[in-house]
Amino acid sequence: MTEKIFPKKYLEALKKFRLIDDTFFSACFDDNATDVEYILRIILDKPDLKVLKVQTQKSVENIYGRSVRFDVFATDDKNKLYNIEVQRADAGAIPTRARYNSAMLDYHNVNKNEKFKEMPETFVIFITEHDVLEDGEQIYHVERMILETRKIFPDFEHIIYVNCSYKDESGSALGDLIHDFFCENPADMRHRQLAKRVKFLKDNKSGVRKMCKIIEDLQNESKKETLLDSIRNAMESWGLTAEAAMKGLKISPELQKELKPLI
Repeated sequence: MTEKIFPKKYLEALKKFRLIDDTFFSACFDDNATDVEYILRIILDKPDLKVLKVQTQKSVENIYGRSVRFDVFATDDKNKLYNIEVQRADAGAIPTRARYNSAMLDYHNVNKNEKFKEMPETFVIFITEHDVLEDGEQIYHVERMILETRKIFPDFEHIIYVNCSYKDESGSALGDLIHDFFCENPADMRHRQLAKRVKFLKDNKSGVRKMCKIIEDLQNESKKETLLDSIRNAMESWGLTAEAAMKGLKISPELQKELKPLI
């Protein structure tokens, strides 16, 4: 069987991918507990942290049908839960979004008969291109506090922001990690363990195949969403049924079957 040749534009797009791009970030850490553990040890300053399980692009839905998709969801050997997100747009990392992600971690990871004191400790970590909280810090640790006593409220819920606009050339592990998130070329990365994974996805035959398939799927998903918008507009503007709208747009019968449940 002849191997599929991907368009040149896919290969050019792959060259420009960086860890700060959520698609590439998720691909790098897909089923990759070793490297998720590596970055969590740096961000949390916990060199003994042990990650057991990782899922990427994990979709979680609440009882009202509102869903959230975690870039990376991880569990460690103490049953602590981690949601790691990369956000280039400030709107995707506002405080209420962090609150929502934290709530969804609890909602979908607490068993029916579990006692409240047994609820797992959770960490929502945003790695942001800009300084979303605007106080000039490299890293922000957000905790609930009892205002009257100034003591931390021990609900074991943590929110952390890593500000990637903070320039740190001191050679610190976190500063070098931030640097690496903006490297297109793995040879320029300072953390060699992460560079090895990036190089695999950009240069290795099977890694390149995986990334090009992801790019192709994203392209197809985008085209599908555009078609759905056109069908809905035709239905609303001319009072057509879904079938009549798709027929008028000359959509193939095979694609009609795929699109109809999504309208």
